[in-house]
Amino acid sequence: MNELLRRIGESERKYVLEVLDTDFRSSKGSMMMTRVEKKFSEMFGVKYAISHINGTATLHSAVAAAGVGAGDEVIVPPLTMSSTAFGVLQNNAVPVFADVDERTFNISPDSIRKCITKKTKAIMPVSLYGLPCDAVEINKIAKEHGLVVIEDNAECFLGKIDGKPAGVLSDMASFSFQSSKHLTSGEGGMILTDSEEYANRVRRFSSLGYAGVGASKGKITKKDIQNPEYERHCSMGWNYRMPELCSAVVLGQLEHAEELLQRRKDVARMFLDIIESYEWLVPQYVPEGIENSYWTLAVQLDTDRIGWTKFRDCFLENGGDGIYSAWQLTYLEPMFKNMVLEGREVFLREPFNTYTPHRYDKGICPIAEKLQPRMLQFKTNYWNLKDAEKQADVLQKTLKELDS
Repeated sequence: MNELLRRIGESERKYVLEVLDTDFRSSKGSMMMTRVEKKFSEMFGVKYAISHINGTATLHSAVAAAGVGAGDEVIVPPLTMSSTAFGVLQNNAVPVFADVDERTFNISPDSIRKCITKKTKAIMPVSLYGLPCDAVEINKIAKEHGLVVIEDNAECFLGKIDGKPAGVLSDMASFSFQSSKHLTSGEGGMILTDSEEYANRVRRFSSLGYAGVGASKGKITKKDIQNPEYERHCSMGWNYRMPELCSAVVLGQLEHAEELLQRRKDVARMFLDIIESYEWLVPQYVPEGIENSYWTLAVQLDTDRIGWTKFRDCFLENGGDGIYSAWQLTYLEPMFKNMVLEGREVFLREPFNTYTPHRYDKGICPIAEKLQPRMLQFKTNYWNLKDAEKQADVLQKTLKELDS
């Protein structure tokens, strides 16, 4: 095992220089974007990959491609970054929050079933902390009701379900290259799909509605735009295309992706070996046949025994890097409680829907509400193994002190 792992390597620098050497000439545009999309789709064994400027834009595009519109409902989990719900709201649709599983922390298929109404158009599960969602059961439910499944895999790169990478079982899957993610270019995102129809919709939605782009083509040609009679826009769209510099970095990251991924798994294992002796710390459960990619190590703390702040403070005093808490549940954020949704609150009311002041309030997802204040998230992105070993020692010391 390499003690010191370079997160950004020579390939990333080489490809960035190739882009800079083009002087950003339009004739060279999408050179890296095309290459990274091809490599990404090949890695997952999926026909189409469409790159984006970030992993929130991907969700906006995917929900739109699924045909979701004003007043339609999309089922999402509340225990995750709010961007998942934003992708729904940006399409003037209604996020409906299904509860999570108490052991995996991922969205519960049983709760999804209870949330389906005649207005439901899609399900958007999140593979939380690196653990793939129950895509097999979720897609079974979707098929029964004619729904589209869009996986939000921002935190799960090459997590596995019975040997298959997370994201290949559903209609579409979204990935993020934000700075904290498994692979990064600072910002960026990708959508995977085997559907040419969805790929065409995503491409045009994210590329200004250009008529000359499609599932496997990300740029209109100079010959097209030099024709005065050329009709460019077949639909409205956004400018969500990934810049060439970001594409170059992701392309380089893909060349040592397995190494970057393995480091997070090794660090998680190091911490898990220590935690397993303490019954008041319960790690995220990994079901049989599932492989966690450990974007972070998530643990449930028995706060009746040891307070969250007490644990955090003790860890810091012993030299810990700090511990992340879980996000506030999305529907308990002020924007939902106060309906400050940039005018989209109108789509949650009649005639589009049946919003009431208590639709987004405490009590709708009791398991998520129980888990959120108990969650501890330990970093796994230690590129110097000595730093991880030091943190493991700090954790061991902290647990012994708190257990005494």
